[in-house]
Amino acid sequence: MQEFEDQYEAFKRLIKTHTPEQALATIKLFGMSDELAKRIAERHQRETIAIREKREPGSVVRNNRETWYLGLQEGDRCWPALRNLLARQRWKDDSLGDLDSASTKVVSMLDHPLESSFSTRGLVVGYVQSGKTSNFTALIAKAADAGYKFFIVLAGIHNGLRLQTQMRLERQLVEPVIDQWHPLTGRLGDFEPPAGNPAAFFGDRSQQHVLCVIKKNVPRLRKLKAWLEKAPDYLSNCPTLIIDDEADQASVASRSTNPLIREIIDLFPRGGYVGYTATPFANLLIDPAAKNLYPEDFVVNLPKPKGHFGTEVLFGREALDGEDPQDVPDGYDMIRTVPEEEVPLVRPARDEIEDFVPEISGALRTAVLYFWLVTAARRVRGTGVPHSTMLIHTSVSTQVHESFEWPLERFRTDTAANLEAADKESLDELRQLWETELARVPGNEPDFGEIPVPFDALLPRLAGVVDDCRIVLDNSKSVKRLDYETGPVVAIAVGGNTLSRGLTLEGLAVSYFVRNASTYDSLLQMGRWFGFRDGYADLPRIWMTDAMRDWFRHIATVESEMRHDVDVYMIEDKTPTTFAVRMRTHPSLRITAAGKMRDAVKASAAYGGQRVQTRYFRTQDAEWLKTNRRAAHDLVDRSLRLAGARHEDRGPQGRHVLRGVPYDIVLDFLDEYRFHDKSLECDAGLLRSYVERRVRSGGGGALKRWNVAIIGNPLGGDPDKRYEFAPGIAVDRVIRAKLGESGSDAADIKTLMSRRDAGVDLDLSALTEINEAALKNARREQAPDTALLTLYPIDAHSPSPTNRESRAPLDAVDHVIGVGLVFPMPRGEDSEVEYYSADLSRVQDDEEEDLSLLFEEDDS
Repeated sequence: MQEFEDQYEAFKRLIKTHTPEQALATIKLFGMSDELAKRIAERHQRETIAIREKREPGSVVRNNRETWYLGLQEGDRCWPALRNLLARQRWKDDSLGDLDSASTKVVSMLDHPLESSFSTRGLVVGYVQSGKTSNFTALIAKAADAGYKFFIVLAGIHNGLRLQTQMRLERQLVEPVIDQWHPLTGRLGDFEPPAGNPAAFFGDRSQQHVLCVIKKNVPRLRKLKAWLEKAPDYLSNCPTLIIDDEADQASVASRSTNPLIREIIDLFPRGGYVGYTATPFANLLIDPAAKNLYPEDFVVNLPKPKGHFGTEVLFGREALDGEDPQDVPDGYDMIRTVPEEEVPLVRPARDEIEDFVPEISGALRTAVLYFWLVTAARRVRGTGVPHSTMLIHTSVSTQVHESFEWPLERFRTDTAANLEAADKESLDELRQLWETELARVPGNEPDFGEIPVPFDALLPRLAGVVDDCRIVLDNSKSVKRLDYETGPVVAIAVGGNTLSRGLTLEGLAVSYFVRNASTYDSLLQMGRWFGFRDGYADLPRIWMTDAMRDWFRHIATVESEMRHDVDVYMIEDKTPTTFAVRMRTHPSLRITAAGKMRDAVKASAAYGGQRVQTRYFRTQDAEWLKTNRRAAHDLVDRSLRLAGARHEDRGPQGRHVLRGVPYDIVLDFLDEYRFHDKSLECDAGLLRSYVERRVRSGGGGALKRWNVAIIGNPLGGDPDKRYEFAPGIAVDRVIRAKLGESGSDAADIKTLMSRRDAGVDLDLSALTEINEAALKNARREQAPDTALLTLYPIDAHSPSPTNRESRAPLDAVDHVIGVGLVFPMPRGEDSEVEYYSADLSRVQDDEEEDLSLLFEEDDS
């Protein structure tokens, strides 16, 4: 046993300088037995698969990608230094653990840096202001430890975000292990080609990692490209990782920036590209068949961090299919209304900008007063970040921003004078405002766990807050910007686009937002109020119009649905090139800019055109298995006896087909059959609601009649293999071993159905090739309104094949019933909601279908 452990540790050390295949070959040169080498390879596979298949964060990954990354290894320096720094900065243990787990999974999606050539395309989806920068900082640190050498960070399009990213990476990545890094960029300016030949930075003799933080700016990118082109031979041996922060901005459907990014990627024969965004709408609508930045290799869905204020938390959302509306969050009571009649007072028409002077009255006046109150209350508590910021975002015009400075400053001066004079009317107004807000959102509720601050406790701090407050105009023309580096800040920030992408407003407590926007991604990115509010989770407030509040609630629903798609397909053998995440539309908003949607196509809601199948089973739960057997028997019996379904006996093929089964019998089966909780796609509630909706709204009797098929092996005369569903309907059981690392509470058989099974009720004789597209077309032509339900009697023992080391016997306590469902594409709308998705129709169907468990005895 100890010999094996020692050899395995030696193998892991070799992976830092060799690919797994090379490392295995190397240790075998030293006389290792084939049996020991096999055990080492199997353990490495188990450990790397376990990393990739972690439930959090959810992900979608191309099936045939090799696994290799094992996490922290002896000799690693960059990630341990970053982890220790964050721990000293008082990151909680669970937050550090989550960051470690999530970033490890993203690294595992990359190619091994010593592969002879690779070009990875991936996407990491986070939440606005949720720690995406921390994730890609950890990703860079771990990739550097694993052997990646050159790192390019595309840091948005504004100087403020580039500077913020540069400073953060210097502090957290470079300075803790400064001998490991050579930064090409600094805090001043942007990328400028260093003197001398770039080969000096990338040659084999250089042991340092190279870091470049650059804006998505055409002149800068051209300079970088021209400089890199001077050393093509060295770049061929330089494993490179390009991080695209705010990957939906300027990277997609842009005439100049997008081609330049792709040209830079193409300079590296061993390169990975990973986009990071909280608004992935444009990225997931790219044409996958074009040579572009579609995340064809993987999509990772970062979990929402504990304590994060996201769209759903603040605005609530609508119930999705299969959800009980009572279980859906309705949002905290933190949104306040800006009456429509007040909007012209703060946002002028285009032809009125020149002489516009905003009025500090109504909702805006209330919002500013509340900001000063909440800042004083935070000083009483003495917790959280020392900064306090208010955002005013009404227009993209820099002239409008400038027009706010004098009225706000005058209001601040008047308020300071009233406080100094202890003006009773002013104090009464402030007291009433504070006590009203305290009553609407009590800080001592379980969600917040804060101690409420009474007005009399904050009043002594209030004058100091008003005196400290500064009016800051932050836009593309500003010389004076928000600066949190020189000490505690109390600021009312008035701005536009420079405040709406990536830039963190520290201690943001109040937002006043009436900016026009027409797309989901623009609205979400402008919402700087998302993020963490440590120490004042009960105090943030947002002022906006009721229409905007409804928009954000709709977007929260879209986000939830989109992330649910990724979570579902993470475990259902779908990939970025075989499924397209759906995005529901809105009558007043676009999903993203029109140019970014030009390759998108209308998509069906929920299960239209999909094939779903059970994959996980509770093999040691006798009652669970018995219930499912009974549900299957009832379905077959009622279809024949009560509904008079037409029986097609294909006994020599091990198949039976029952045609014309009423949908209500199928719904009863879905209610009785117990799907495994881990199989998110096979959700009985979702399936039922989808079928009922199609029956109600679909033309031509959509889904009112079903075909039910029994899929087994031909009867061979051995009673021990026979399984009977009803008199005259019997087959021999099929064999489905489980993956070796899956447990008895969630035995994973991976693949249940073959493509031919998905067309068992169709005439496939004319098809030269059976693929997903051909099956969908055949169903559209032959049975456009009829869905298929398949039942598989799986042998309880189901031994593993001798040539499949990764498999283990199923060893269930009873025979198992597997279920597959195949839905036709809807002929019309199958929902009152319209959806769009990427167009996968031109993607070459070159994925190998996993038929590892459809053994010879299953073939007919």
